Amino acid sequence: MPPSVSRRLLIQAGLAAGALTAAGLHGAGTAAAADEFDVLRDRWAALNTGGAIDPSDPAYADALAKLSAQAQEFVDNLIVDADRTALWPDLPLSSTSGNFSISYTRLKTIALARATSGTTLMADPADQLTSALDFLYARAYNETLPETGNWWFWEIGAPRALLDTCILAYDALSAEQLASYLKAVDRFVPNPNRRTNSPNLRETGANRVDKALIVALRGIVGKSADKVAAARDALSDVAESGKNSVFTYVTSGDGFYRDGSFVQHGNLAYVGTYGNVALGGVANLFSLLGGSSWQISDPNRAVILDAVEASFAPFIVDNLMMDCVSGRAISRERAGDHRHGHGTTSTVLLLAGGVVEPYASRYKALAKGWITRDRLDDYLSGASIPEISRAKAVLDDARIAPAPATPAHFQFHNQDRVVHRRPGWTFAIAMSSKRMARYEWGNGENLRGWYVGDGMTYLYNDDHAQFFDAFWPTVDAQRMPGTTVSTKPRLPHGTGGGTGTIAAYAEWAGGASYRNRAGAVGMHLINHDKTLQARKSWFCLYDSIVALGAGIAGTDGFPVETVVENRNLHEGGTAALLVDGRMQDADASYDDPRWAHLEGVGGYVFPLGGQLRAQREDRTGAWREINTGNDTAGSTTPYTRRYQSLVLDHGTATGQYAYILLPGASAWRTAQRAADPGVTVLSNTAEVQAIRSGRDQLTLANFWTAREAGEVTVDGPASVVVGMEGSTIHVAVSDPSRTVQTLRLIVDNRIARVLTKDHSVTVVAAGKQIVLDIAVGGSRGATHTASFSRS
Repeated sequence: MPPSVSRRLLIQAGLAAGALTAAGLHGAGTAAAADEFDVLRDRWAALNTGGAIDPSDPAYADALAKLSAQAQEFVDNLIVDADRTALWPDLPLSSTSGNFSISYTRLKTIALARATSGTTLMADPADQLTSALDFLYARAYNETLPETGNWWFWEIGAPRALLDTCILAYDALSAEQLASYLKAVDRFVPNPNRRTNSPNLRETGANRVDKALIVALRGIVGKSADKVAAARDALSDVAESGKNSVFTYVTSGDGFYRDGSFVQHGNLAYVGTYGNVALGGVANLFSLLGGSSWQISDPNRAVILDAVEASFAPFIVDNLMMDCVSGRAISRERAGDHRHGHGTTSTVLLLAGGVVEPYASRYKALAKGWITRDRLDDYLSGASIPEISRAKAVLDDARIAPAPATPAHFQFHNQDRVVHRRPGWTFAIAMSSKRMARYEWGNGENLRGWYVGDGMTYLYNDDHAQFFDAFWPTVDAQRMPGTTVSTKPRLPHGTGGGTGTIAAYAEWAGGASYRNRAGAVGMHLINHDKTLQARKSWFCLYDSIVALGAGIAGTDGFPVETVVENRNLHEGGTAALLVDGRMQDADASYDDPRWAHLEGVGGYVFPLGGQLRAQREDRTGAWREINTGNDTAGSTTPYTRRYQSLVLDHGTATGQYAYILLPGASAWRTAQRAADPGVTVLSNTAEVQAIRSGRDQLTLANFWTAREAGEVTVDGPASVVVGMEGSTIHVAVSDPSRTVQTLRLIVDNRIARVLTKDHSVTVVAAGKQIVLDIAVGGSRGATHTASFSRS
């Protein structure tokens, strides 16, 4: 028979009573109910089930069928023997595995199907569900056990799934059972502010939010006002006067930064996964506690609300979240840039349902734009029932106009990431430094992430499946686009338990943003074993990217190469490659080519020539080769994808390179740009790399030391952009090395007066030259700007 009708009606009544406001941002009054905990419990159930949906609506048919089938499969395969040692044959319980946590997650799926209107379970699984919970409590997760293996399963994964199950199946559990389960939760998550297995470690960022939500749910199930209050207060870190509050901008370590950066694990750009967790957890707590006695009223909660546009939106391209901010999760078969993007979209829609204006309208417009531009068109097909409900409300509302994909340039100097958005394409750069790690490995994950932080570049165009279609298990992981690497073979790293990062050694990483439209970006590459160095620059223009490399020197005896492109052509791809106008159908090398064009991608111009190798190959790999994690391991299914690579060979001697990427350009336009690049390379040395773009009226330079280039002179390391717009001169400067206190900049150009300038900029002289002293010390690589009139 189907799940209990009375249970569903109870959930729907709770939804109506709770009103699902977010964080009290509408100033909602205290929820009117005889027992406020009952109201919040049913509110949480409704948030998970979708509440009072119309199960006959075709929009929910696939989601209901999938949930029913998955839950029924778990019920059918559940071991029910009296002498069982596990709940499912594929999840044997051991002291170090996370299988007990995965088992709780499966039980949650059964409970969710049981509580959701319109599912088609063959019979009410209440008895199997409660018996299984008792079994796990007795054998795998109780207050007498020590933590073993990965702490996350004990303190986040298992208690969250257990509490969700307790709420969804509340009518089937006795008070004695609930009391027992809560003892286990109290053992492993007694304090949302601290790591239980390491009490001196304070929880930060996403982990703090996760634990706050767990403690709130524990308080609701156990009807403890103190627990719910502790959860609310943990978000603001009341215990330590806000030191680790998620509503505070940080200046180091984990959390949200004023420039939009989000860092987790101390030195990793992580908005795509841990950032999603933090935003989603806060959104859930806003919705859960809104209008209650424990509504979140921190006056600084705008830090989180502003992060939607400052931290998340820049990395979302038409509903996908860039992999350059997803850490080791790039190796998870069941994740991927589209699913991470969908997670952000879902959270933004949840927030939009309760926040005040102008946030609500902006969030809905953003989400509608992302969903409607998703070329894989897979948001609704992969959404849960509550997600479908929220999306339908926005998609069906003609008053909400989808927010456009606006061109912009973003320099995230606190996480060594750059995003350059132009009409029809987006380009991202992932760097590393002494402040930011190259990549994260651990718990069997991301075994070949060697070069993702060494200047890897991501080009997004109409091919929305470029990095989603089995890219990570099949790509040649030693030849990531944009990187300069030694050809010395690498071995998989980090197959044991726990997580770790691979350090970076260079100080210089970052750049200067010009009027949020263009930018100079640079990285002093010192590779993982210090056998290779290179000075790398990317100058982001209005229709192109100019990449320069100089001072390239390897000491391990292996040839060095720069990977211009390594494009996923997908299974059996036939995209044509032209080199200097000639069609290529076999691997070949070229001396001093002028240009190349890859169908469906764009053009590549080589102003300095070089030794170019073009290779097309079918590569086969399985997700298990890059992820063997306990709960994230990939399948052994082999995938074959075709790749087109363009590589500049530097040999074993000191080298340099220059190439211009023209996204979306035709072969004809590429040939024209090779004949007339519109860009002059002013310098490409280990001291200064600089270009002049006549098309854009910009001079862009990375000064690795005191030097001059074109009309610009500096007395120390700097990234500089100088632009002319009519009679106005704009200057943008930063110190990506973070080693200088005051930088002197001289621009050979006559000015009449100062229009605007940052408080950090002092005009020393004006006339035939602009002489500026810029107080860059302490600005952490941020851009400083000034504008001048020539008349």
